[in-house]
Amino acid sequence: MDDYPLLNLFWTMLWFFLWIMWLFLLFRVIMDVFRSHDLGGWAKAGWLVLALVLPYLGVLIYVIARGKSMGRRDVQEAKERDAAFKAYIRDAAGTEGGGGHRGGHVDDLSKLADLKDKGAITEDEYQRAKSKLLV
Repeated sequence: MDDYPLLNLFWTMLWFFLWIMWLFLLFRVIMDVFRSHDLGGWAKAGWLVLALVLPYLGVLIYVIARGKSMGRRDVQEAKERDAAFKAYIRDAAGTEGGGGHRGGHVDDLSKLADLKDKGAITEDEYQRAKSKLLV
């Protein structure tokens, strides 16, 4: 350990960390190139060649040139995933026994609860309607 000082170890760790971060960014850029609908085939090929032939510079140029739209695509994809997840949850909660009519009992129960909370129906009417729905 005498021939490799502590400061050199820190520098090595720093360069290794930067290399890992660059690798992560390279994969993000490549994924963004492929999911970008506003780029044609030749443009995608050009960005890939630039990112792979001039790795550090190519990734840096891509992030400078298309970083803002890259962020917008990330946000849009997150919103789509969230909407799909919520639709799945609503669909799964609304189905009974793997089939039947979708969302019926859950929606009906929530409407009944709203009516009861607003005072439009009494507690007895609410319990009778609820028992009819759950049978």
